[in-house]
Amino acid sequence: MNANAAEPGFEVALVDFQSALPALRAVRDEVFLGEQRVPAEIERDALDPACTHALARLADGTPVGTARLAPDGRIGRMAVRAPWRGRGIGDALLRALLDEALRQGRREVRLNAQAGAIDFYLRHGFRPEGGRFQEAGIEHQAMVLALDAPHAIETRDEAVDAIRRIVAGARRWLWIRSHALDPGLLDDPGVLEALRRFATAGRGNQVRVLLHDADAPQRAHAPLIALAQRLPSIFAFRELDDPMDREEPAATTCGGWASASRAKPRWARRRSAGSCGPSTSRRGSARGRSASTARWASEERASHARDAVRNGLRL
Repeated sequence: MNANAAEPGFEVALVDFQSALPALRAVRDEVFLGEQRVPAEIERDALDPACTHALARLADGTPVGTARLAPDGRIGRMAVRAPWRGRGIGDALLRALLDEALRQGRREVRLNAQAGAIDFYLRHGFRPEGGRFQEAGIEHQAMVLALDAPHAIETRDEAVDAIRRIVAGARRWLWIRSHALDPGLLDDPGVLEALRRFATAGRGNQVRVLLHDADAPQRAHAPLIALAQRLPSIFAFRELDDPMDREEPAATTCGGWASASRAKPRWARRRSAGSCGPSTSRRGSARGRSASTARWASEERASHARDAVRNGLRL
């Protein structure tokens, strides 16, 4: 049994199907058979023993969520008991299976999302395929997520969407490196809402922002500054003081597994903003992340960064 993800109050792990069958059935029977009235002959299929199963348990061992990854790379049987929904359990289950799919070397994963869960999967980067259809009397939408295919980001809308997905996929820490909070990207209402949700998730989340120019966004009254001032225990800002780092044109956003599955976008190179992927998270943003990590890793190194307080913002 491999622990894969944990949040306060519960743990998600990959489990052996036969030994965990009573716990898996307890959740799935309650949600699918009882709540959604799915026929047992449809819910309990012959594929179960061949699948990789993720199980969410409370600290006392009570099972509260399930999901499975089939041999063909299809995710299914995502279920969370009603009293425990909205607490990040579904996110943790999905991350566990996506991590496992990456470990298996899969290039993509697919699923049939119930209509009410489409937005949940969109936040995690899935894209619809084809039209909606009925399955077990419930409206569904086929969706797919590419795990290893880097794609160029050509437009502002694509860049905004990439940032929103990265923020949605972040676990506890989010690192942003930016010249001046990038107008047109980090002031987008959708990006701000994603950051607000991450900051108020109640899991001890933290956002660290490393700026090339701290004065410009303050003069422009950047909306992200206003959000940070309302949540000062979550957001912390620093300004680069190394001349070589200050000349680096790229800006990146990194957080959660999603930051390891996107390539550095062309749009980001042209506009000095973008999402983090294999090229930026391991190379392009390495200096940014190491610089920001160094500044928060110890008081000794942090003392080399500017530590002024400007307009009520920690810099």
